[in-house]
Amino acid sequence: MYLGIDIGTSSVKAVLIDAEQRLVASRSAPLEVARPHPGWSEQDPDAWWTATAESLDALARSHPKEMAAVRGIGLSGHMHGATLLGADDTPLRPCILWNDVRSAEEAAELDRDPRFRAITGNIVFPGFTAPKLVWVARHEPEVFARVAKVLLPKDYVRLKLTGEHASDMSDSAGTAWLDVARRDWSDELLAATKLTRTQMPKLYEGSAATGTLLPELAARWGMASPPVVAGGGGDNAASACGVGVVKPGTAFVSLGTSGVLFVSNARFSPDPATAVHAFCHAVPGTWHQMGVILSAAGSLEWLAETFGVSAGELTRPLEDDRGGPGAVMFLPYLGGERTPHNDATMRGSFSGISYSTDRTALTRAVLEGVAFAFADNLAALRQAGADVTRALAVGGGSRSRKWLRIIANTLDIAIDVPEEGDFGAGLGAARLGLVAAEGADPFAVCTQPKIIETIEPDRSLVPAYAESYATYRRLYPAIKEAMKS
Repeated sequence: MYLGIDIGTSSVKAVLIDAEQRLVASRSAPLEVARPHPGWSEQDPDAWWTATAESLDALARSHPKEMAAVRGIGLSGHMHGATLLGADDTPLRPCILWNDVRSAEEAAELDRDPRFRAITGNIVFPGFTAPKLVWVARHEPEVFARVAKVLLPKDYVRLKLTGEHASDMSDSAGTAWLDVARRDWSDELLAATKLTRTQMPKLYEGSAATGTLLPELAARWGMASPPVVAGGGGDNAASACGVGVVKPGTAFVSLGTSGVLFVSNARFSPDPATAVHAFCHAVPGTWHQMGVILSAAGSLEWLAETFGVSAGELTRPLEDDRGGPGAVMFLPYLGGERTPHNDATMRGSFSGISYSTDRTALTRAVLEGVAFAFADNLAALRQAGADVTRALAVGGGSRSRKWLRIIANTLDIAIDVPEEGDFGAGLGAARLGLVAAEGADPFAVCTQPKIIETIEPDRSLVPAYAESYATYRRLYPAIKEAMKS
């Protein structure tokens, strides 16, 4: 048996699989996000551990025999979070999360230092870890002076599980301190933010063992012997392992709260000017590129909350619709945008609203706006050298076939729909735990699920979506200019 633990923003999920990678059981526990000021987003690190322990306690009660047979554990987690620990490994403040934009000024300053793009291959985005530490140094110097270790969210849970300060390559690539080509910390970039290698965790590949579960925890959960704990991965790389997007050239499109267009690469392929992320993958000798939308399904959830209905109720009238794009446009920049704009201050907007605009028209606009943002991602990826001709659909938003048809028509690529199942980051983490425990080939373990449907672009509608996308592309610079005046 093998466990995958996924530290999400809204919950911790534990997934238990057997040697055939069949799902045996899963449990989750909720998390809360604190927003003490506009643009801030924080969590209590100990809440991750409490939720993890609750989830594993529940599995131990319901599946004691299976938990006794666990040989490997893998970890996944939301990236970029600045978890600052003192000398006694106690958190010094709440973790500053991936969607916190308070350090936009510090990120811009670091990005103007040419060493960061040259060594990491990436823009220094406000959500990344390094600018958050610069912000802490400026605004909370008493905290910064006490920082003994900087960990990413899943790696704080690892510390509680194993007592080890460790991380994997994929998650660490999102800090702006990693030499991504060399898969090692950059002492030069750490020094630029007044930190040293001693304050960083030890680096491992995602499929390598980073330690073993503490004996007292193995006893708590009834495990026959302490299992190994794998490096794991950042949430997107772990999700790629879950859906089998590990071989070079394979891709997925994720419609979660944020949106990701992800492609696996055989080599490091940076192009910072495109705002494409170029990171290490969670499997050895492999990298990946991805375009990131900060508000994908999150945009639909926002509209649903505004109308007081569920997202499913919003999209239901459109599911059988096979027509082209609507007249209303939506820019999905509710919390700024990553690819291709790297703009933390831009906000979303509707245009083209008339007396005839109703709830369904606004819903269509949101679905199309997110698809157009993915088209921006695809253009950036292609400029950065990636060749994406088809992608697996994952994430909660992928349940809407209408949304997938819009994306296929807008991107003009085939969208593969996997069979029903949990193929997310939790499964990817469990697979990495299996590889670490058994010394298995990660490329043989991380296979793709059965495809039940392929949505091909509708050739009669592709030109109409291309024309609508061209209009969408003109809105951002126009609105951005108007916001300045």
